[in-house]
Amino acid sequence: MPVHAATLQDLDDLTRLFAGYLDFYEVPRPLQEIRGFLQDRLDRGDSRLFIARDAEGRARGFTQLYPFISSLALAPAWLLSDLYVVPAARRQGVGEELMNAARAHAERTGACGIQLETAKTNLAGQALYERLGYKRDELFHTYWLSLA
Repeated sequence: MPVHAATLQDLDDLTRLFAGYLDFYEVPRPLQEIRGFLQDRLDRGDSRLFIARDAEGRARGFTQLYPFISSLALAPAWLLSDLYVVPAARRQGVGEELMNAARAHAERTGACGIQLETAKTNLAGQALYERLGYKRDELFHTYWLSLA
């Protein structure tokens, strides 16, 4: 399944995919809000979005990465913030292709690694990440301070 860096031409499809992603995590948002958020990412270039399309050109999934600096490694790294595959395309290797595109991007940019987190209930995602060599962090807890 072809995966490519997303551009503004992908915005409509990315908006639909991102809406599905937010629904999966039970935090739905209006499509206009999602579209504006994604357009800002693409315009500003402050994240990297990749989109997977099937042979007919239908959008089947996406991933989004944000750059950061790993203070412990003294090197740049990427946060894989979002990964989503439409239900009809799951278990067909789409997620793996998107993860491989993220890794290739990280390697091209000289990153020391990729960090991600997922829901404790996302067993399929966890199995994929571990199969691709990601290691579960047993040393650190994740905390969140909501400022909303």
